[in-house]
Amino acid sequence: MDIQLKRGLLDVCVLAAIKDSESYGYKIIKDMKPYIGLSESTLYTILKRLESANMLTVRTAEHGGRLRKYYRITDHGLRRITDFKDEWKEILSIYRFVTKEDNSNDKA
Repeated sequence: MDIQLKRGLLDVCVLAAIKDSESYGYKIIKDMKPYIGLSESTLYTILKRLESANMLTVRTAEHGGRLRKYYRITDHGLRRITDFKDEWKEILSIYRFVTKEDNSNDKA
């Protein structure tokens, strides 16, 4: 899969994992596991990229004697999910075009 396309898909998946409530790294990975496998190193790279793009905010709080980062989606992140849904319609259309069966042999 094209690396840029995969990066965009993973970004939206992470945003979707936190769209309803703030979350932290381990929980994000656990919530995504039934749909997509994601390593911790990949997740934290994505989270940093999304934070830099103002698609999520981060707060730190103590949990069990350790500091934990909690991530919350921003309005900009929510718009990215909406944009993705619109883009996905176009991607599906392209997919249908590319995978359509060649009916010209049936007509001969």
